[in-house]
Amino acid sequence: MEAATATKRAAQRGKPTAADRDLALRLGALMLHTLGAGGGAVMRAIDDTGLNFIQVKALVTLASDEGEEHSSVKHVAEALGVSVPSASRAVDDLVKRGLASRVEDPDDRRLRRITLTVSGSEVADQVMAARVAGLERFAATLTATERRKLDAALDVLLKREEIADIYRSHARRVRR
Repeated sequence: MEAATATKRAAQRGKPTAADRDLALRLGALMLHTLGAGGGAVMRAIDDTGLNFIQVKALVTLASDEGEEHSSVKHVAEALGVSVPSASRAVDDLVKRGLASRVEDPDDRRLRRITLTVSGSEVADQVMAARVAGLERFAATLTATERRKLDAALDVLLKREEIADIYRSHARRVRR
């Protein structure tokens, strides 16, 4: 009881507990396994882009935003958890490579909106498709019990708006 109370208090303060660390390690193991499934197709797809990690993350973030209001560098920085200058350098490189473009905001000429080019969308789709293919291969190995339990856990987590938004965005792109 005391341990549960201490865990609850720590969680309320936002301070990770030993249980949080164990869960994070287990979740990380699953993520590494699924990313490596199929001989590392995701890592190969990322490597084949010739982009660095932050550029790939920026590309996928912009792809996830397609169909919504065009993104700004500030939005990309916030989505990636990096500084605005870091996001700006990543976006600049995407623009130089012809994967993204900056356009003047019609309502505020001081702002530049970022959109993916056709080539940028294709590269983002390739990375996302490799990730989904690895996850599909993993899902195909699950027993009926594992699948049912994982599905139930995902149903709970998809009630969180920040996760549901990503799911909806990626589902739209993968189903195209």
